[in-house]
Amino acid sequence: MKKLDILVIRSFIGPFFATFMIALFVLIMQFFWLYIDDLVGKGLDFPTLMQLTGLVTVYWIPMALPLALLLSSIMTFGNLGETFEIVAIKSAGIPLSRFMRPLMVFAIAMSVLAFFLANNFVPVANLKLTRLKYDIIVSKPAFDIKEGTFYDKIDGYIIKLGKKEKNDSIIHDVVIFQKSYNLQDQVIFAEKGVMRITPDKKFLQFVLQDGWRLEERGERYAGAKTEMIRMGFKTYQKVFDLSTFRVKTSDSTQFYDPKMLSIRQLNNAIDSISGIKNYYEQRLQNDVSSALQFARLADSSKKWLTLPKKFDTIKVSYAKMLPDSIRDMILDRTTSQYASVKNSVALTAEDYYQRQKNIRLHEIEWHKKFTLSAACIVLFLIGAPLGSIIRKGGLGLPLVFSIIFFVTFHLLNTFGEKFAKEDVLNATEGMWLSTLILTPIGIFLTVKAMRDSQLFNKEFYHRTFSKVKRFYSTFKEQ
Repeated sequence: MKKLDILVIRSFIGPFFATFMIALFVLIMQFFWLYIDDLVGKGLDFPTLMQLTGLVTVYWIPMALPLALLLSSIMTFGNLGETFEIVAIKSAGIPLSRFMRPLMVFAIAMSVLAFFLANNFVPVANLKLTRLKYDIIVSKPAFDIKEGTFYDKIDGYIIKLGKKEKNDSIIHDVVIFQKSYNLQDQVIFAEKGVMRITPDKKFLQFVLQDGWRLEERGERYAGAKTEMIRMGFKTYQKVFDLSTFRVKTSDSTQFYDPKMLSIRQLNNAIDSISGIKNYYEQRLQNDVSSALQFARLADSSKKWLTLPKKFDTIKVSYAKMLPDSIRDMILDRTTSQYASVKNSVALTAEDYYQRQKNIRLHEIEWHKKFTLSAACIVLFLIGAPLGSIIRKGGLGLPLVFSIIFFVTFHLLNTFGEKFAKEDVLNATEGMWLSTLILTPIGIFLTVKAMRDSQLFNKEFYHRTFSKVKRFYSTFKEQ
């Protein structure tokens, strides 16, 4: 390894890890902002939060690597250009391609790492993350009863507190509705009381004072044969079960998504789904022949019925050719058979369409594992020459260009995936759309950087504009 390679790697490795951590933090926060409403108020313990954060981190690493390579390469070459180190290296006869070689090897290594993570770790993390999100979202909110509101998160009860003391234990003006399948719900009124959770956190305990318990007893359809029971109390204890508030662990086998599969599993799934095309042809034939008896006598060598060229000129009404005694019966049977065939064919077509969509989803995930890896190299080819051209270090101008190109990459990737899902483009064209568009841009910037282009030099554009302005003024005077 040459001293030049050591210089470049030392200048690059620090910004890379810093930008990688920043990009990963932003992506993780994006996830939490998206699901903030589903996470707040769930009473999640610290191990569950750490597990959730770890799974989200693993999921976003392949996306953070390309962004980190783009930003760090612009910063590194921008810093070297701003301190005229690139000028000194080029004056020594060393081309930019040789200067970029160690970082190109590093970008390729990051590309391989991104593919390894996307193929082996991300599917497992995605499965566990989906299961954990489901367990958290479907779990009921943690115990949190506010003043003056009806709290209905405990099964079978509605609770209203008029006032709570600062310690949240002493309560006043308590109303508890207990759902009853008899005539009316049972109601408990109390002037004050104490609210606390048992040490094992399984029960919510109310110790109420100075109140009434109301209950109507009798049969629902007994009319006046019912009785209202009113029981006064000095002290009354009510216990609520909080077992439904705990986060339960779901079985992983109930979740299935192509994002949870590796390359080998995706290949097997695509082969198994694609191998039943003949099934739908046989299914259509059976549906039609079971409803239309004459379809069994059709020539098997002909796929379609050929209508005569002057078919639209035929004005004969077959209904008028039928006897009046059987006309209505035949028309009813014909309509019924037509509706039956139409429904059967529509169901088969919908099933076939969903299966084709399922195939596209698997193919999209298959290509996505490669496109994220290729993005590491493509964005590096954009960032390195771009940094040497703009010759600005720090987080100012490099961050602006990084955001522009990464947003462009993300939008193209999103549009391509959307087009592939809607069958506007096939999976290969849709998922490689961003790579096909950004690769020529990277090559163009590399060529410009090797030729010391003044692509982003404002003085160059100022001089060019001044020349055009003088030429226009001279032409106007003539």
